[in-house]
Amino acid sequence: MGIISFIGFTLLVAIISYFATRKTNENTSEGYFLGGRSLTATVIAGSLLLTNLSTEQIVGLNGDAYTDGILVMAWETLAAIAMVITAIFLLPRYLKGGISTLPTFLERRFDSTTKALTSGLFLTGYAVVLLPMVLFTGSKAISGMFNIPEMLGVSEWAAVWICVWGIGIIGSIYAIFGGLKAVAVSDSINAVGLLIGGLLIPIFGLMAISKDGSIMGGLTKLTTDHPEKLNSIGGPDSSIPFATIFTGMMLVQLFYWGSNQQIIQRALGAKNLAEGQKGLTIAAFIKILGPIIVVLPGIIAFHKYGAGLNTSDVYPKLVADVLPDVWVGFFAAVLFGAILSSFNSALNSCVTLFGVDIYKQFINKDAGELLIVKKGKRFGIILAIFSMFIAPFLVYADSIFGYLQTVNGAYSVPILTAIIIGFLTKRVPALAAKVGIIFAFSIYVLYIILAKGFELTDLHMLHMQAITFVLTVIIMLVIGKLYPREEDYVQAYTEQVDVTPWKYVKVVGVFICLIVVSTYIIFR
Repeated sequence: MGIISFIGFTLLVAIISYFATRKTNENTSEGYFLGGRSLTATVIAGSLLLTNLSTEQIVGLNGDAYTDGILVMAWETLAAIAMVITAIFLLPRYLKGGISTLPTFLERRFDSTTKALTSGLFLTGYAVVLLPMVLFTGSKAISGMFNIPEMLGVSEWAAVWICVWGIGIIGSIYAIFGGLKAVAVSDSINAVGLLIGGLLIPIFGLMAISKDGSIMGGLTKLTTDHPEKLNSIGGPDSSIPFATIFTGMMLVQLFYWGSNQQIIQRALGAKNLAEGQKGLTIAAFIKILGPIIVVLPGIIAFHKYGAGLNTSDVYPKLVADVLPDVWVGFFAAVLFGAILSSFNSALNSCVTLFGVDIYKQFINKDAGELLIVKKGKRFGIILAIFSMFIAPFLVYADSIFGYLQTVNGAYSVPILTAIIIGFLTKRVPALAAKVGIIFAFSIYVLYIILAKGFELTDLHMLHMQAITFVLTVIIMLVIGKLYPREEDYVQAYTEQVDVTPWKYVKVVGVFICLIVVSTYIIFR
């Protein structure tokens, strides 16, 4: 029954996505990479949430919550504030310039070498970290829910390989041959299912651990037996010390929601600024509820199973144990959609970055629209195969989500710093951007080697990201003072989309921020 509902729902999403996108002209870079700049608020919100809420998030964060408790909710709740900042400050500037990739802005603000450096960092990060991570956590989830090793009579290692390649091939077809609009439409459908299914796991989980089979009984059981797991204020030795919220945590969130090509590409495809801002704020509201889906099940699993489980096995085991059989197939299909979403979204962004920022810029300056899309697709196929070979070996990583965030700093800090300085200053030259990017990348990689490779420092990676950011900003500003541009940089309005802001964006943004602060007051 579970397999039938899994296949049925997956096919339904594919068919709807096909009919919704068949009239989009995807032989142009704008049509293929930005969905023809036609995305509305609800589509943007759904795509943003599902692109983010994949198995590296669900499996990884619930695994961390199993170990550390509710304090890991910072990865979710603080994202809402970052989305508000993006909606009010960054998105208007992106759409005013009519850009399709973030490196395009950096090229206009600085030069083509800066663009090449940032595109290279994005592609390296996606190829080595994000794409393999999504495939690995996705394979663990699907394998665990359907018990693939027993079903097929293979080892767990073989099951991971089978699931990785199955997910990778299907995701590649969506991303490479469907373009952004196919990705965004399928995301929106799956987002609804993921919210429903994701909420069912803690509901059935709480009922399973309650003496009277009620939700409130389960919550009472957790608050009584494990009050330490419900404290949002992390101590110095926790995975997220409270102080990091004011240092590197907000930098991570700002990069992810405001300058990460994989994410911001959804908002860049908005039909106008108002729709983009509405989409971001809708996603921010829903994101505040994220801990119910990506944190609470981990705490329930700790109560149900006790300590000792591998963190990547926690969520799949809980789903298989508490969810009725008739729901397992549906939720697996929705989770499969989330896995595909993160994979094909990152892959689509890589195709965009390569086609627009590398092939057109450095390989064939005279390439037409059709050739750019064709070469981008070919690169996407190579990248997908590469990531499918790497993914199974992530079984040797300790904390999936912790590993992801630590390594991400190597490209997030350099890129975020260049973008912020690019927007906030007018005279800082291209030299400063290039020096800053290389410096930030080098010093953070050195930190990873010393901290993770040789264990020579216990400085938290979020604090290190903040230190790297501050030092890079200082270096760029000093260079800007010594060797300023000859004239101020002024961003031109390309008039590709209407940039009239949504009149309620600031009021709604403040309200969202107050809700986030209140969650820390409640869980303290």
